[in-house]
Amino acid sequence: MITLKSDREIEGMAKSGEILAGMHHAVKKIIKPGVSSWEIEKVGREYIESHGAIPAELGFEGYKYATCVAINDEVAHSVPRKGLYLKEGDIVTVDTVVNWQGYMSDSAWTYAVGKISPERQKLMDVTKKALYLGIDQAVVGNRLGDIGYAIQHYTEDEMGYGDVRELIGHGIQPTMHEAPNVPHYGEPGHGLRLKAGMTITIEPMITTGTWKIKAKQVPHDDWEYYVTADGSDCAQYEHTLVITDDGPKILTSEDHEADAKYML
Repeated sequence: MITLKSDREIEGMAKSGEILAGMHHAVKKIIKPGVSSWEIEKVGREYIESHGAIPAELGFEGYKYATCVAINDEVAHSVPRKGLYLKEGDIVTVDTVVNWQGYMSDSAWTYAVGKISPERQKLMDVTKKALYLGIDQAVVGNRLGDIGYAIQHYTEDEMGYGDVRELIGHGIQPTMHEAPNVPHYGEPGHGLRLKAGMTITIEPMITTGTWKIKAKQVPHDDWEYYVTADGSDCAQYEHTLVITDDGPKILTSEDHEADAKYML
């Protein structure tokens, strides 16, 4: 069932999203060569908890950490690791969910580790642009396929990248994953019609190679995460947003000035 959110719920989700955006600023400051992915987990969790919120991924479906930290060819659900250190030229995606007094927000961002190659910078730029192309389609009266098509047409048809199919966006609130599913591919004019009050995530995972992914298992653990099937790089950007009569409004903005037209 899809619920349309009240003003009170949207305000609570915006507060949750503000904490999540602040966490991203905190981890961005420490991302550099020689830092372990575990340190990102530590800083992220401490920030969330010190601001009166709960890292909602912790314990979700057996997950043991507050953040997912994906490096280079890792796509999603990657666990932070104490012995895994970032290297000059890596790209790293940090993804997490915040629960503030029952209000949820979900966001992922990809960061450069030191100086990266032009190819990796382009991947990051294209993926971030794809996110915003999708957000621009999240307007009352459009359909889910309009969001997916905007992302897929740009990333695959225009740029020649891979647009991951298996992992998609979703509704959010009151739990982490709600209806509807929000694919990052599709046909314009197809799918569920969008209404004011719907809260969703848009989170394209874009690769420099195939859109296909494969599962890997964490050593000495039963947790599975995903990597690109061909070893190509992957970037991801994600926002939580609410659809309003005045257009899509981002609830997890990290830059209110750049996102001015998307602010409540």
